[in-house]
Amino acid sequence: MDTIFEPAPAATLAKPTLLIVDDEEGPRQSLRIVFKNDYHVLLATNGLDAIELVKNNAIDVIVLDIMMLGISGVETLREIKLIDPSVEVIMLTAFETIETARQALRHGASDYLNKPFDISTMRAAVAHAAQKHRASVEFKRGNQELQTLQREIHDHRMAEEKARTQGEIYASVLHDINSPLTIISGFVELINRSMENAASVEGAQLETIKGDLSRLNGQVARCVEISRRYLSFLHGQSSEKTFVCVNQVMSDLTELLSRHPSARGQQLTVSALDSDVTAAINGTDFLQILLNLTINALQCTAQPHRIDVSCRLHAAPLEIEKFPDGPGQRVINRENFANHPPLLTIAIEDSGPGIPPEILRRMFEERFTTKTAEQGTGLGLSIVKRLVHEARGAIIIQSQPGAGAKFTVCLQTVA
Repeated sequence: MDTIFEPAPAATLAKPTLLIVDDEEGPRQSLRIVFKNDYHVLLATNGLDAIELVKNNAIDVIVLDIMMLGISGVETLREIKLIDPSVEVIMLTAFETIETARQALRHGASDYLNKPFDISTMRAAVAHAAQKHRASVEFKRGNQELQTLQREIHDHRMAEEKARTQGEIYASVLHDINSPLTIISGFVELINRSMENAASVEGAQLETIKGDLSRLNGQVARCVEISRRYLSFLHGQSSEKTFVCVNQVMSDLTELLSRHPSARGQQLTVSALDSDVTAAINGTDFLQILLNLTINALQCTAQPHRIDVSCRLHAAPLEIEKFPDGPGQRVINRENFANHPPLLTIAIEDSGPGIPPEILRRMFEERFTTKTAEQGTGLGLSIVKRLVHEARGAIIIQSQPGAGAKFTVCLQTVA
């Protein structure tokens, strides 16, 4: 192997590397002499040696003879480009044909010169190739730096989003648990009243207390279920698809609202289905959606008013397109809604003052509230929106100022 590497002084280590590949001694040595002051020069007498040099050295430019013993220049070019696509190759030949030129350019040659070559033309070709290689390397380096920066920005945003999401989840847990805790507090108060002046508890009074304790235990279990749901979300675990009997949820809703402070003095009716069905949603999520919406309806005005909660089954897809978003109505989760029958709708309708258009437009935004800081956090409806989205359901809101409001929750059922 006739390979010569001419080391440069320490002060000129920035010189590019030039590989000259030719099986003729004359052209090979003459090119070495021409370029030795401006480049680190490597020499190879055949294609296989050239390929090995490319594997083991960072080469900027190659002058490669096409007609050589062993593998041809075109075959050598193809292998070199597989090893390092950024290296620039100038093909050199004494027997130019259109086909060899076409092959060389197709495999990535940057230029094509004839023997005998003109020194100034060769210098210009090598200088142009070296400049092109530098630009390619700088572009690649800049692209890598950009990608690194983009990854760092993405990681930073993900960290910020994770922290924000965790903060929202903690706030959501407190919000969701607040309802069962209110009920628990009511049951504890009732039990204390029943027992505070009693020397013993028996008969009907005992049965009432047992019933209250059973309901209290149910609310404690609900708090545990809410906590587990959010912990599962924090740990990145997907919840298994669950189902629940609709009339059981309506019964639980009736029981919970009968003990809720907001229901006192209101005309509240909750109507179950004549024939029970199973809804495709987690039971705790379903109850949380109905509780949040109904409690909002109960609290829409300080004046006594009517609130009706009713269910309906649908054997055909809902005509969602008849409810375009506008000042008096909206559809939440329109795009993600699995509008495939059989379907269930639960309407929560009140006779309150209605919802102004500017509030209707924003009311499902996170932390948006019209209540004081002591009365609300602005999380209730955003939680409802998330739970409905997870169930692939929808909510249709209809309201006119002075004419009450109607929230219709749409869910799939199990056929």
